[in-house]
Amino acid sequence: MERDEIRLMGPQEIAARLGMSRQWTAQLVNRKGFPDPIARLGIGSVWLAADVEAWIAEQRPDLA
Repeated sequence: MERDEIRLMGPQEIAARLGMSRQWTAQLVNRKGFPDPIARLGIGSVWLAADVEAWIAEQRPDLA
């Protein structure tokens, strides 16, 4: 059985992708317009990488 690959990002990965601090990223992910997390776990929220990349392409095209 083959599994489709699902890429996830947590706040640390989002911060690294954007080149921003984790503190700034914590504020960003709570803003209106940022994708909703796919799950909230004991260690924190996680997002589908595709949703985050789509947001970056739209909001931060210089990083796309």
